[in-house]
Amino acid sequence: MLKLENVHTYYGAIQALNGVSVEVNKGEIVTLIGANGAGKTTLLMTVCGNPQAREGVITFEGRDITRADTHQIMRSGIAVSPEGRRVFKDLTVEENLMMGGFFSNRVQMQQGLGHVYELFPRLKERAQQRAGTMSGGEQQMLAIGRALMTRPSLLLLDEPTLGLAPLIIAQIFDIIRTIRDQGVTVFLVEQNANKALQVADRGYVLENGRVVMHDTGANLLVNADVRKAYLGA
Repeated sequence: MLKLENVHTYYGAIQALNGVSVEVNKGEIVTLIGANGAGKTTLLMTVCGNPQAREGVITFEGRDITRADTHQIMRSGIAVSPEGRRVFKDLTVEENLMMGGFFSNRVQMQQGLGHVYELFPRLKERAQQRAGTMSGGEQQMLAIGRALMTRPSLLLLDEPTLGLAPLIIAQIFDIIRTIRDQGVTVFLVEQNANKALQVADRGYVLENGRVVMHDTGANLLVNADVRKAYLGA
């Protein structure tokens, strides 16, 4: 579904990704783990075309999107829920969701809202509440729901549990499983390596802009190097 081949990304003269190759197959949850500054967010943003890869090839469902602009990529069936949630705090929950459905016509918008409210009943209950008055966990649900308004086939999640309480973290990972079970492929960047690898079919380890390890989530969970570096074992 999504394939990155020997991708190099730069910020000016600074190289952030160095020959990265990653593949996400339809129906999977694939996670990318690594330390702060490893290049995880840059990888997701490179998929979205901002910044664009300077070298290498990125394909999505067989189409080359390496040089496509962000709007073209979003229209192709990719959606992203960014790190830090980035909800519009002065808008209501429903207005935030409608911002996510900006490509949709009226019927598609209502269908999208219905789908998100079914997945997140709490958002339906608070549809007219201003987003800035919600808890961190609720804002994260809103950020994911907003991304789902485009009915993507691939959802990119950047640190969806950052700063959340353990109970809410468990709920978010349950939601990620449900999203996959409903037919949306998930590419997950997450610092909570333990939880991420538990939910993932496969995982990649990124260090200093390079993929240094790739295996099933289950195998990475018991890998001695991964446990020492990322699981505190």
